Amino acid sequence: MIVVVILTPSLLSPGANAENAQVITLVALAFALVTAFEYGAKYPGLIEFRDAPPFNRIRIIALFLMLFGLSVIAGVDREGSTLAMVITALGFLVGHVLDFSFSPLRMVVDNLPAGVDPAIAGQVQAMAGLAVLVTIISLFLFSALIRTGNWPNRGTAFNVWVNLPTFDPTAGGDVIKRLVRDGRVNVIFGICSPFVIPAVAVMGANQLQVPILGSSQTMVWAVTLWMFLPLSLVMRGMAMLRIARMIRARRARLVASVEADAPGSAVPS
Repeated sequence: MIVVVILTPSLLSPGANAENAQVITLVALAFALVTAFEYGAKYPGLIEFRDAPPFNRIRIIALFLMLFGLSVIAGVDREGSTLAMVITALGFLVGHVLDFSFSPLRMVVDNLPAGVDPAIAGQVQAMAGLAVLVTIISLFLFSALIRTGNWPNRGTAFNVWVNLPTFDPTAGGDVIKRLVRDGRVNVIFGICSPFVIPAVAVMGANQLQVPILGSSQTMVWAVTLWMFLPLSLVMRGMAMLRIARMIRARRARLVASVEADAPGSAVPS
């Protein structure tokens, strides 16, 4: 799945050459090997929530849908197929609905270089609209799993060490308060990042003299990361808040059971 996802833009977007395809293939194989090693290991590594599906499955499917849809939009002039027209029209529709003052999509459009071709600007707007739509659907699906209690309950105990390898429960302080704090910070960063990423990307591209709009693949990856990073942050924050509630409920049950098993302190008259 990792190989297919990473190779999707180079397979669908126009302008791909043999050298770029070889480099992207090597990158895809490297990520695939890392993923296989992480999921095959018994001890925690770098990937979070690897034992709590479908957290990572939702993220990888969302990434694939973004890359696939945006690549189709980038090659709509070349292909002109019905699927490309439908996806482009859907992106334009969502982009038009979200095109209001101080919206994340307006931030993307406003940060485009001066004098850009209106056709390219419209294409970027359609890409941004489709990326936002995939993000909203993914967040709604994960939120529904949490609300219905189907995540991460699998009939087994949730291992914080394996699923949150970068979170140390023994670092000090109440683990519930730390999980709630880190979860809220991730949600806040995820909500704010769509407004910050466009400006930072444009400044970085200008400093490095990288033409974001010069290549369809670069444009696809830029718009995808613009929404995928916030999606990952918000999902991580929601997951940590859910774990905090589970630990709080477990702690309350243990306290209640201890109090129920304790002998009565009252002396019978």
